[in-house]
Amino acid sequence: MSLQDEFNKLSEKVRQYRDEAKVQMHLAKEDVKDEWDDLEQNWDKFRSKLDQIFHDAEDASQEARETARKMGEELKSGYQNIRNKLK
Repeated sequence: MSLQDEFNKLSEKVRQYRDEAKVQMHLAKEDVKDEWDDLEQNWDKFRSKLDQIFHDAEDASQEARETARKMGEELKSGYQNIRNKLK
């Protein structure tokens, strides 16, 4: 699996969790909404980092790749956590 495929797969999973949580946000308590707002800011940073890595794929450092991977995993966990709270 290529680096781009791996990050696309991670991005799609994060997007899925994000979309599912977003649909249920109208039922959320205020503390969950605050958590959502923080995750949304991190989502924007994550997408920007991925765009940078894809643009500079050959030159992207291992550190940049690991940072993006960690950000993605943290976002995935955060959105999944919100989803679980809303069930």
